[in-house]
Amino acid sequence: MLGQGYNDFAVSRAYYAMFYVAEACLSSLGQSFSSHSAIHSAFGREFAKQGRLDPKFHRWLLDAQDMRNVGDYGIGVEVTEEQARSVCEWAKEFITAVEQFIK
Repeated sequence: MLGQGYNDFAVSRAYYAMFYVAEACLSSLGQSFSSHSAIHSAFGREFAKQGRLDPKFHRWLLDAQDMRNVGDYGIGVEVTEEQARSVCEWAKEFITAVEQFIK
């Protein structure tokens, strides 16, 4: 999607990859939540504040959702190619870090 200029869709898919991985990470602790805000909050509490993962991952999750809202709902300005590339890179690093944590 990113390579074809679909920046909004690329950001949305990258955000959801991070979101579902965060949900799986919480599940590894026996925790389950049903809303985005609950997952964001619990991920920050359990992983960023506890030092289990670098706090940047929590910030990236929140920022990626903000950009997804721009793309999916037309809130604010358009998502640029540079922003979309950044979010896709965040998602890759986020997923790798969580995979290492779960192992």
